[in-house]
Amino acid sequence: MRLTVNGDEVDAAPRPGQCLRTMLRDHEHFEVKKGCDTGDCGACSVLVDGEAVHSCVYPAVRAEGRAVTTVTGLGTPDDMHPLQQRFVDAAGFQCGFCTAGMIVTASTFTESDLDDLPRRLKGNLCRCTGYRSVDDALRGVGNVGKTCGKAFGASHPAPAGPRVVTGTEPYTFDTVVDGVLHIATLGSPHPHARIVSIDTVAAEQLPGVHAVLCWRDAPEFAYSTARHENREEDPDDTYLFDRTLRYVGQRVAAVVAETEAQAQEACRLLRVEYEVLPFVLDPDEAAAPGAPLLHGDKGPEARIADASRNLIGEVHGGCGDVEAGIAAAAAVVRGRWQTQRVQHTHLETHGAVGWLDDDGRLVIRSSTQVPFLVRDELCRIFGLERHRVRVFTARVGGGFGGKQEMLVEDVVAAAVLRTGRPARWEFTRADQLTVAPCRHPMRVDVTVAADADGILTALAIDVLNDGGAYGNHSASVMFHGCGESVEVYRCPNKRVDGRSVYTNNRPSGAFRGYGLGQVVFAVESAMDELALELDLDPYELRRRPVVVPGDELGAAHPEGADLGFGSYGLDQCLDLVRSAMSRADGPPAPEGPRWRVGEGMALAMIASNPPGGHIADTSIELLPDGTFVARVGTAEFGNGTTTVHTQIAASVLGTEPDRIRVEQSDTDVTTHDTGAYGSSGTVVAAKALHAAAHALRGDMAKWAAELTGESPDDVEFTAGGAQVGGTEVPYADLLEAAGGTLRAEGSHGGLPRSLSFNVQGFRVAVDIGTGEVRILQSVQAADAGVVVNPEQCRGQVEGGVAQAIGVAMYEELVTDASGTVVTATLRNYHIPQYADVPRTEVYFADTYDTMGPMGAKSMSEAPFNPVAPALANAVRRAIGVRPHELPLSRDRIWSLLAAPTAR
Repeated sequence: MRLTVNGDEVDAAPRPGQCLRTMLRDHEHFEVKKGCDTGDCGACSVLVDGEAVHSCVYPAVRAEGRAVTTVTGLGTPDDMHPLQQRFVDAAGFQCGFCTAGMIVTASTFTESDLDDLPRRLKGNLCRCTGYRSVDDALRGVGNVGKTCGKAFGASHPAPAGPRVVTGTEPYTFDTVVDGVLHIATLGSPHPHARIVSIDTVAAEQLPGVHAVLCWRDAPEFAYSTARHENREEDPDDTYLFDRTLRYVGQRVAAVVAETEAQAQEACRLLRVEYEVLPFVLDPDEAAAPGAPLLHGDKGPEARIADASRNLIGEVHGGCGDVEAGIAAAAAVVRGRWQTQRVQHTHLETHGAVGWLDDDGRLVIRSSTQVPFLVRDELCRIFGLERHRVRVFTARVGGGFGGKQEMLVEDVVAAAVLRTGRPARWEFTRADQLTVAPCRHPMRVDVTVAADADGILTALAIDVLNDGGAYGNHSASVMFHGCGESVEVYRCPNKRVDGRSVYTNNRPSGAFRGYGLGQVVFAVESAMDELALELDLDPYELRRRPVVVPGDELGAAHPEGADLGFGSYGLDQCLDLVRSAMSRADGPPAPEGPRWRVGEGMALAMIASNPPGGHIADTSIELLPDGTFVARVGTAEFGNGTTTVHTQIAASVLGTEPDRIRVEQSDTDVTTHDTGAYGSSGTVVAAKALHAAAHALRGDMAKWAAELTGESPDDVEFTAGGAQVGGTEVPYADLLEAAGGTLRAEGSHGGLPRSLSFNVQGFRVAVDIGTGEVRILQSVQAADAGVVVNPEQCRGQVEGGVAQAIGVAMYEELVTDASGTVVTATLRNYHIPQYADVPRTEVYFADTYDTMGPMGAKSMSEAPFNPVAPALANAVRRAIGVRPHELPLSRDRIWSLLAAPTAR
């Protein structure tokens, strides 16, 4: 058949049942993304004869004779459509994976549609931005601009902006790999079973099949899918293919074939005999004597706390005498809070493609936050030397901690090494929702006591963490969740008990906040109830016991010297939110007798980066044309680190950000980088680059001084070169004097660590007849140190609030009696749409952090943590009943309203 794509005639022969999305990508229109393949997210949106459609559910054959326009057909980086330019000017994207589809849909809008955006944008989802900047783009509001002068502190546009908005910025699978094979996997139908036998003959004989991989082919090397700088933080309880299966959907075998359809058909031909084993899904039951053991066969080398009790890790400790503190109190609050299982829902799913280069070296292109740690673990699994493996990323379409795992790269590497051919594996959205690691569900018991003035006399938490079938991140998440959530308050009597246990649920993993979101929900809810018991203002109740510089930090145990106060803005954050909430900006409460209004707030503290060291090695080099190339290991996935890195380097070197080119997230580019997690892109990698830029500036000044006979202290730099008095020395002359190369390196080990603070406030209206919650006002104040890029940092806060609103109000991975996830599509797993997210007022404390680069602190994970408790506290004050369980869905609120204490 023939159709027109972006004005070009195209001859196509779609496969039976093929959708337009995959056919366009077959023709290398990689700007058409895969987000769901069920018509729910809009990342694949294109125009067909001028009408926006989801190409993932649009039959390819229906495009015959029609004109198809993708985002690339609207404009190019050098000649952008006005709407594309407005998205750049508004910073209307973060990871950018949704942006192409968003722009295509919005290109059909009229002026009148701007008054109906909740309906018109309901088919286009964004997980990163919180939609405010998208709304600004649609209305022509500019938020960023190129700077004339020092770049640091200005809202400079993202370097990749013109490419993102035109669909020309490549993501993981936006490339042609000749001869690539496709991988499909067979998942376990049982929550706990042992493979007795696998008959692969029929699958292997299917035309197009190159290999079938199963436990018989797997290296006998145990590892964890979690990636940390110190790999021993996580138990070695995982194998490439395990003969014992511990959750529904766990991979049993993988087929490598010429086409994805052939690989899937071969999976259906596999014949597996299972020995079904007893299973346990409830973490309390899993921790009880006599429970089925998930990893009882493993010894001490696996670093499991106690495999005979399904115990992945535990922490117990504190200070003082909690019972004495309770006895001395004027008010005591006790409660049990429960958080649910949720998914990251980054719009680019997990995936990787691998091949052998001309030297026979294994190369993996992956959607990962941790390319260096993936490289190192692949070397261990397959017995390869580091120089024989390269791992790199293109732009990554979102992560939120979910891509601090190695979920696909190991299988892709096995397929490449087995067949000698390139191979790729891309998760479906159903894979993401059913088998990829999720946020840890937690049960948190809190006891908090205070005297009549609100001075805390006792604070105790008891946490039970559902790690799922494997221990990736579980111990660390439990430790972190039990840390800053308790450390933020001064109290002479503290007790912390935490356990993380195995169950036959799908594995849990790293998620934005890394355990703090769950525990802070419980602690801040209890603190709010304490304020009600004492009839104290909730801001004042927190102000009195919060830590201040000079206080010792401690929860289960005292913190070491590596964590401290590089700056302090919590007091300012409390004032900013309180002041904003007192203005009661936002829409009025709905009219009618069923609506109740309440205000709530919560605070959170988080370390600026992970403990135990987080390493970044960087370099920066002067080029003959006066531009610079910075080499860093950190991946860009909407965290904005590339923009921050260019601004910091430009400010040090006295040049413009546009003259800094960043090469990143590639094991060939720099020596080492722990990875883009734990909010480390600014406080670790950028600090390392800051050091490298300072060293290069010093070297350039030295050569300029030698050429002019002046002092290096008198040298300044501009776009043209070095300025010494009235003399300009071109950059090319500096290079020539230095022998042709001017390059400097900088490293940072992640220590010491500072503390960031966030305070969230909400005003809500609750319909006591239906349980509906409407957010009338949302305010967050953040202590981010000196803000490198105000618009970008604002976007990080708004995105964190929006994601947390989804977790607090809508999102839940629902499982059946076997642990099978039944919310396996986006339409059944409600992440916030444009209509669901209020415009959050964002304020920044005025602080300068002595530990961060040029006074800056991290602000990626932190905004998420206080949102759920602030929202729950607002609901509590509206209806008079305390929510103890997330999400705060209509049915749960309606059930709470049946309590006799509801007003």
